[in-house]
This record gives sequence, structure tokens and C-alpha cells, in this order.
Amino acid sequence: MSAGETITQQQFATTALNTRIAFLLELARRLHQYGTSAPRLEMAVAGAALRLGLSADVWSSPTAIIISFADTAQGEEGVAQTTQVMRLAPGEVNLERLCQADDIADRAIAGELGLREGFRRLRELGRPDTRREKIGSIASYGLSAASIAALFLHSSWVDLVVAGAIGAIIGCITLLAASRPRLAVASDAICALVATTVTIVVSAFVVPLAIKSVVLASLIILVPGMSLTNAVREISSQHLVSGMARMGGAMSTLLKLTFGTIAATQLCAAVGITARDFALPALPTWTDYPALLVAAIAFAILFRAARRDWPVVIVAVMVGYLATRWGGAISGSLPGAPVGVFLGGLLLGALANVYARFAHRPGAVIREPGILLLVPGSVGFRSVSFLLERDTTLSLDTGLLLITLLVSLVAGLMFGDLLVSPRRSL
Repeated sequence: MSAGETITQQQFATTALNTRIAFLLELARRLHQYGTSAPRLEMAVAGAALRLGLSADVWSSPTAIIISFADTAQGEEGVAQTTQVMRLAPGEVNLERLCQADDIADRAIAGELGLREGFRRLRELGRPDTRREKIGSIASYGLSAASIAALFLHSSWVDLVVAGAIGAIIGCITLLAASRPRLAVASDAICALVATTVTIVVSAFVVPLAIKSVVLASLIILVPGMSLTNAVREISSQHLVSGMARMGGAMSTLLKLTFGTIAATQLCAAVGITARDFALPALPTWTDYPALLVAAIAFAILFRAARRDWPVVIVAVMVGYLATRWGGAISGSLPGAPVGVFLGGLLLGALANVYARFAHRPGAVIREPGILLLVPGSVGFRSVSFLLERDTTLSLDTGLLLITLLVSLVAGLMFGDLLVSPRRSL
């Protein structure tokens, strides 16, 4: 929400209390649905309520929102007149609709749009995805998997193609699970089972593959690196319930993914299918930069950015990756990975606030896609995999690296906020 253009509360004093509350509840619902973290959602809704002449105590978690409203006209002795509880599914980042919700709220609070009209427009944002959006989402899974195989795992051309194809299959399963609650509960394990089985079968009967690299690349979108990062951010900002709940959800996703991969491996071994785990010649180093561009475009589609925001998203992804890579290279005697991740988070946090301040749009347009290549979700996946394989030493070592990277990234984002103070909640 915009911090400037102060509008006096008296302008909304004649507006019905239920109208104001309904508008704020719908705003909170949309912000939650489009992936806003608990601290930013609570700040945004409380700030909007104050400018509408209401005092709001907001409590947000990944699956629920509780808001108590009181009319500021009652003064300091006023008590909450109504409390609303909303049970919600965990949100997913949708940058276009998040920006639209932010614009509707700004215009309604500024008096350019009636609250009833604003409520209606917020409701319209809940429309189902179009066929074109669904196809784009499936394509983004495949492009993301292929680009990760090239960018981080430095696999062969064959690994890249297979990872991309499996990523598209996983995108289809994820899309089906969105409208089927029973499938959604087990979708992560099913995706891991399918990805591992297809990889092993292709490697056994078609062409040798780097099994672990292909499986990890094809599952990369499902690995909860962003959830782990948001959980640590919320815990560090004293939103303990939301942070721990999000952390628990991320760990359960890791366990389901790991179970699916191990189950598929055991099933293939039981029926006598043995993969030819052979590393083909790696991709040349010049492919990193085309892969980075493809990844940036895939993330713009994945996060449903508006076409006008695509250049910003692409630049944010490239800046985050290059800052992390070069930061690690110049770290000297310090550990390269944590230093690079810290610098990448610092730069993206500051740039997101600068963009929000001057473009008058949510900083999430830069922050969310920009840190996607920085989040250490794959490290957490490997840590749990090693643990279930009873390699406790390597599991603990990888787990410590996960914690180090998470702390480095969150610290970078926090220092970025200190370097350039945010003037918008989102």
C-alpha cells in the first residue's frame, strides 16, 4: 500500500461499517491468495484499515487469517466491534493479480474508486485461470527444469532435454491436482515417483543419463526453497506461528518428494530395471547465459507476471544470479556460497524497495522471482535424501549448509531493507 497521499479518515466516516470491513476482508483474501508473506500482509491490511477509519488487529498464517475491527471514532477506549476468521489454502505467487489488487486498494483509499466497486473488482480477481495461462504454467515447469539442468548442474544436452520433458509432465500433474483435493495431498510424492521412474526407464532403455541431476532439475519447482526462505524471514520478524507453520509445510513437502524418489528407485530395482548412470560430456560454459535468460523468462511465466513487468522480472533474475555468482568468486578466504547468497539477497532487497518507491508498484515484482535462483531448496532435498539413505554424516553436513544459506539469504534481504527503507508494505 502507498505510504503517501494521506487521506483523512473523515472521508470514510459516512461509509457503512460493513462496506469498509467487506472491502478489507476481500483485500486480505487476495493478498494471501497471491503469496504475500504474513508480515507484509498484516502491515498492508492494518495500514489500509487505518486510512478507512478503522483499527485492525491482523493475524495471518499460511492457512488462515483472523482480523478484529474497531472504529477509530471510538477513541482509545474502543473495543473490537467484529472479528472475522477466514480459512484459506496456502497462497501461490501471482504477480499480475497482486499488482492489480494493490492498485485497486490504492485507488479506493485515495477516493478514486468507491469501496463497493473496489470490492467487486477484487472479487473478479478470483476468476479461474484461462486455458492459455494453464498452458503457459506447464511450459514454465519444463523450461525451468531444463535451464536449471544447464545452469547449476552443468549436465549434458540429453539430460537437459529429458529434464525439460519431465518438468512439463510434472506441470500437468500439478495442474490436475489444483482442482482435485485428494490428488493434491499426494501430488508431491506422485510427481517425484513419476520423475524418478521416467528418468530410470529412459536411462536404462534409451540413453544413459546423470540420474540425480535429471531428477533434481525436473523437481526443482516443487522443492520448497521459497517456502523455507519465507519461513525463516517470518520467524526472524517474530511472526513465530506463521513461520513455524510454513517451515512444517516445507519439511513435509521435502519428505514427500524424497519418499517418491526412493520408492521409484526401489520399485524399478524390484522389477529388474537398472539405470545406466553415465555422465555424458557436459555443456560448454557459454550455455550458462542463454540458460539464465530462459530461466528468467520461465520464472516470469511461472509467477504470472504481467507482460509489462517481464523486463523487470528478467533483469531481477539475472541480477540476483550474477550477484551471487560474482560475490562468491570475490569472497576470498570466506566461504563462497554464503557470501554470494548474502550479496544477492542484499542487492535484490534494496532494488525491490527502490522499484516500489519510484514505480509505485509492489516490490515483490523484483524480490520474489529474483531470489528464486538463490533459495537453497535443492540443498534441503539432498539433506533429507541422504538421511533416508542412512548416510547421517553427509545429511548433517548438507543440513548445516542449508541453514547457513538460509540465514545468509534472509540476512541479505533484511540488510537490503535497511539500505533502502521500504515505503510500501508489498
